[in-house]
Amino acid sequence: MANKKAVKSAKKNKSSKNIGIRKVLWAFLIILGISVIGSFLYFFGKVLRPNLVIEADQKNFVYIKSTDTFQDVVQQLADRKMLTNKESFIWMAEFLDYDSKVRPGRYAVKNGMNNKDLILLLRSGKQEPLRITFKSIRTKNELVGKVGQLLEADSLGLLKIMNSSAFEDKYGLDSQNALSLIIPDTYEFYWNTTNEDFIEKMGQFHLDFWNDERLAKATKIGLSKKQVSIMASIVQQESLQKEEWPVIAGVYMNRFNSGMKLQADPTVVYATGDFTIRRVRRNHLAVNSPFNTYIYNGLPPGPIYLAGKQCIDAVLDYKRHNYIYFCARPDRSGLHDFAKTYQEHLQNARNYQRRLNERGI
Repeated sequence: MANKKAVKSAKKNKSSKNIGIRKVLWAFLIILGISVIGSFLYFFGKVLRPNLVIEADQKNFVYIKSTDTFQDVVQQLADRKMLTNKESFIWMAEFLDYDSKVRPGRYAVKNGMNNKDLILLLRSGKQEPLRITFKSIRTKNELVGKVGQLLEADSLGLLKIMNSSAFEDKYGLDSQNALSLIIPDTYEFYWNTTNEDFIEKMGQFHLDFWNDERLAKATKIGLSKKQVSIMASIVQQESLQKEEWPVIAGVYMNRFNSGMKLQADPTVVYATGDFTIRRVRRNHLAVNSPFNTYIYNGLPPGPIYLAGKQCIDAVLDYKRHNYIYFCARPDRSGLHDFAKTYQEHLQNARNYQRRLNERGI
């Protein structure tokens, strides 16, 4: 009887112990679950939760300079108020080792990006390229100014290269005609393009454009490629009508080959530096500048405009004729009247000047 009671007591104690163990186990599992959920929420908050905010008036690009550190990147994002939580961004950047692997460039970001996606993008170096169109440029300073505004390359550095003897040796262009290096077109660049890389890329396009066929044509008409570019810059400024370019080029080639002064009004405007001039007058003609072809014989020392491919080809294939003069028509068509004699030209000029007077120009 005593043995039975002892067995029952042992079973009761064992059952109590099992219940206690289960309670402890359940408590552990609950604590573990809470911990896991908490860790997930913590992880979600730092990694997966949207953290990038782009205001309506902001551009969706992050620009990182070649000299920028991780602290500079964080400061930029903070200054632009693009991060909902700066600390979580820093934590994730350190976790993904981005703080030691900053890569320069122009990165397209999206509103609502989380830390992981943003950092992986910045760390990847996968930039959004820029498309830059070069046209309607008159001076070298204007060119480098535009590049300096759009790329990390700086204006002063570009000028230094374009004024160097190494540049002249490589491309045959000095500081006064360095603008001829640029062939007007639309080009694709990465934002962190250096001064040297920009010149190298444009120089390669320049060399590609001046192929054997074009060089042979330049030799045939007695001009260097530099002279062709200068002549084309004058022709393009004389008329907006592309069909006239070969004829106008023929006029200037006739003057150039005969030793006559080119007497091109666009060169006078360029010499004054006042590009708002609509009518060239006597005081403008007296401006003493090597670019003033009313005073100096031959071509000016450099282009007065960034001549396009079609106009350069119009000079290379200029129309052979006996015209020496031309004058804008008074009908505002943008076309010109061409003349072989000075008397014929004077009559055309009087008609045009009368029309300008009537319009108060």
